[in-house]
Order: sequence, then C-alpha cells, then structure tokens
Amino acid sequence: MNNAPKPYGIIAEFRTAADILHAAEKVRDAGYQKWDVFTPFPVHGMDRAMGLKNSKVGWFAFLGGVAGYTTGMLMIWFMNALDYPLVVGGKPMFSPFYAFPPSYELTILFGAFGSLFGMLFLNRLPRLYHPLLKNRRFALVTHDRFFLVIECADPKYSEAQARKLLEEAGSRHIEMVED
Repeated sequence: MNNAPKPYGIIAEFRTAADILHAAEKVRDAGYQKWDVFTPFPVHGMDRAMGLKNSKVGWFAFLGGVAGYTTGMLMIWFMNALDYPLVVGGKPMFSPFYAFPPSYELTILFGAFGSLFGMLFLNRLPRLYHPLLKNRRFALVTHDRFFLVIECADPKYSEAQARKLLEEAGSRHIEMVED
C-alpha cells in the first residue's frame, strides 16, 4: 500500500500587500485557475487582481427572501381561508395587507439563512482539514505574511513553471505543500 504524501501545490511567501497584489496579477495573467491568496487582512483591489467575479451569495439570499415571502403569504392564506376560516367583522378570508407583516419577517429570516448556507456551500465549509495547515510557515499568515498557493490540480500546473513565475513575482520563499 502506497502511503506517500500527495503534492497539494506550491506556496510562495511575500512580505507586503503590494507584493502579493502584484504576484496575484502575474498568476492571473499566466492563466492559472486553481490558486488562492491568503493575507492577514483584506487587501484592497485583490478581487480585481485575482480576476474574481461578483459573489453568488446574493442570489442565495434573494431566493431565500422570495421563499420566505411566499411561505408567509401561503401560511396566512391556508390558516385563514382553509384551515380555520373565521369571519370577523365582515373582513375577507385573506388579504395581502394583513398577511404582510409575517411575510416580511419570514423574508428577512429566510434571506439570512439563504446567505449563511449559500456562503457555507460555496466555500465548501465546514472543512475539517486543509493541507496548508500542516505547513509551519503558513502560520505567519495570521501575523504579517502574505501567501499565494497554486494547486497541483490546476490544468496548467507545472512545478518548474510555477516556481519560476513566483520567483519572478518577487517571492523569497517557495516550497511544495503535501496533502
């Protein structure tokens, strides 16, 4: 049985936010698809440097909100018009005016759940293990270092080319990370 560790990717360390931003642009322009940047704080312009599009989490929140509003309206309609019809003062069995407050609250609740679970789904969380956590230098990302990782699963990946690209981008420390 072969228990040899599988390579996960190549990790490069950078000292400043400007350096990692420049490196992200170089990796993006080189055409890599499976790579990521890790920083101790948000870096303005990193989304554009990485070529990222708008997040899809908003769609999950929108669909959750629509589901919440529809649930509220259907719930009030079912309870008042079918399940327990009670004529009070000659009012109609259902009106969207008096069904609006619970529908509005369910819109907010389901929208919040949609954004939370959408974010978890899109980020593939909860993830109990990640190969980068075994790397000793990667612990510096919570203090003052910036890291860029190109995964071996990338279709364009070649260790020699990736290493050369990251050296040209200004990384002083590059190493392989094993899974």
